[in-house]
Amino acid sequence: MKFIDLNCDTGEIAEAIANGTQESLMPFVTSVNVACGGHAGDENTMKATIEQALRWKLAVGAHPGYHDRAHFGRRELHISAEAIAESVFEQVRELDRMAENCGSRLVHVKPHGALYNQAARERSLAEAIAAGVARWDRDLILVGLAGTPMLDAFREAGFSVAAEAFADRRYEPDGTLRSRQHEDALIRDPAEAGRQALRIVKSGKAIACDGSEVPVSAQTICIHGDTEGAAEIAAAVAQTLRQAGVLLRPLGVFGV
Repeated sequence: MKFIDLNCDTGEIAEAIANGTQESLMPFVTSVNVACGGHAGDENTMKATIEQALRWKLAVGAHPGYHDRAHFGRRELHISAEAIAESVFEQVRELDRMAENCGSRLVHVKPHGALYNQAARERSLAEAIAAGVARWDRDLILVGLAGTPMLDAFREAGFSVAAEAFADRRYEPDGTLRSRQHEDALIRDPAEAGRQALRIVKSGKAIACDGSEVPVSAQTICIHGDTEGAAEIAAAVAQTLRQAGVLLRPLGVFGV
């Protein structure tokens, strides 16, 4: 039997937390990545998101990003490795403290946005992320883009890792994510997202934007919480996988 974690980026939009839009995703995923004060998030959104995750028995992880709220952490920055490590450390520490106050604990760390995409290409950034997390807790699982050197950097820093693929994003032929500057970067059709997730689980491959196959063998698949219609996408992905006999389980259960 195949196992997969479905993760969702959360804690990023206060209105979605308050009006129930965010929680409507949670029946269909198994892990959440919670914005923790970098690209988005504050004490109130962190607390509310963790409480929602607890209701649905989801694994909770930190989602640190660049301190660039004007661009939602999706603009590439060029800052020192030490500054990145310190920022990641502070964000993970704050979310873990909030989780403890709520009766939960952190399971994993997944970088956000431009920090994630740059670290997938630049080993020094991946090493800085790992160094920042290590200052707080070396037992956390680090999540990174499947097939990229960032996972090697995380492993060599002594961490358990989870390779990640995406149900709602298109890929370039080299296995990187298609830039959001392109109209077709996002997969908005729930059925198509479900098909992509199933292909990833069954074959370890995705279809790139040019029609070629790219290897994306993964332990966790992401659905972005800020995409319009995200709950419908999450529902379709979960249903497609379950109907194919795939067991959904959170990171940290039965190993990574």
